[in-house]
Amino acid sequence: MIISAFGVADTDAVIKLWQVCDLVRAWNDPQKDIDRKMTDRNGAFWVGRVGGDIMASVMIGYDGHRGSINYLAIDPAFKGQGYGRQLMQQAETFLISIGCPKISFCVRRDNEPVVQFYDALGYKPDDVFFFGKRLIPDD
Repeated sequence: MIISAFGVADTDAVIKLWQVCDLVRAWNDPQKDIDRKMTDRNGAFWVGRVGGDIMASVMIGYDGHRGSINYLAIDPAFKGQGYGRQLMQQAETFLISIGCPKISFCVRRDNEPVVQFYDALGYKPDDVFFFGKRLIPDD
């Protein structure tokens, strides 16, 4: 897999990937999420390619206190081949390089395969409540 920065020309392929990976929700417009990420100067947005085709993605954030991971997606045809691990290792290296001391992110409780994936990478649930409030509706 070759990892590179997301480009606007990648938009349709990335949204299709997120749909195939069941990451798109009615309340999160993927195009708006991409547009918002493109204004972010404190993180990264990468795609992974095999044979020139996009088969992976990850959005990385950093707020000065902790890093975050969003839209980590691996095309189901490529799962179990180490690509998710490779993306996470590169994301961790990137965050360390900009001085980030910790990563926090959300995983849906019923997504057991993803919970197991992160557990195998050494991530553990934090003893916190996750709060949210929609400020701008996407739907």
